[in-house]
Amino acid sequence: MAHGISYHAKDILFKSLSELYRNQALDVYGLHDLPKIKALLPNEFPAVRADEKRSDTLFLLEDDSILLLEYESNERFIDNHLKYLDYAYRILYTYYKQEKQLRHIRIVVIYTSDVTRKYEQFYAGDVFLSSKAVLLSEYNGDAIFATIEEKICNNEPLTAEETMKLILVPLMHSRFDRQMMIEKTIELAKNIHNEQTQLHVIAGILTATDKFIDEQYAQKIKEWMKMNKVMRLLVEEFEQEKEKEVHEKTLEIAKNLLDVLPIHEIAKRTGLTISEVADLAKKMEK
Repeated sequence: MAHGISYHAKDILFKSLSELYRNQALDVYGLHDLPKIKALLPNEFPAVRADEKRSDTLFLLEDDSILLLEYESNERFIDNHLKYLDYAYRILYTYYKQEKQLRHIRIVVIYTSDVTRKYEQFYAGDVFLSSKAVLLSEYNGDAIFATIEEKICNNEPLTAEETMKLILVPLMHSRFDRQMMIEKTIELAKNIHNEQTQLHVIAGILTATDKFIDEQYAQKIKEWMKMNKVMRLLVEEFEQEKEKEVHEKTLEIAKNLLDVLPIHEIAKRTGLTISEVADLAKKMEK
């Protein structure tokens, strides 16, 4: 998402979506044989040029494998799988450098209603890549929307599966065009009584439809999300975490300066109080 709620909007939405997906089964995609989601992972990896794209969504599964979840609306199967091969290489390389072992990678491609056939295997001599395809053209988005709409209108809580389905409704088969379904689904989500679920669903829709949503409308929704109480709490929590992180780094810098500078000079350079630096010096003496 190019323009955020704030300069750290991506991190805040990531935090919200992490709560949504944690411990969720992938049954809603028809992937009954995959382990549950353990955590949502950041999709920032080294060796990415400015003109290169990143994986849509990465999950750590309960068996410690990594699920690469992609959303596509075209049948450029070879081009897309070459792209996934690049993602897989960067993921494998990064984790191997950190852990000295290879992580198992699973690839699932969620095809919007524009695509009606599957392509799950890519051969290039000794290079082979397989994926699992989910065709949303096989899902009746209008019927699913109507069922969930009735529950929301009756103030009934949504199940985890219904929450996940609502996020995907704009990409399913419908008599309405995609942008209209995105708007209809987000407007429906605004009526969810539980504010946390409301935020999760809207954040999920913005993520799943990122390649297809009208940018001006997306920005409008992000601005609206500022008013969500849960979002405000997330922003506050995020700020506190960042402040703590900065403070810890500052303490580390001060610790390294104790042998070369007097306490008052360290306080001046780091912004810490003389008392904080003095306490740090005492701890180092023990």
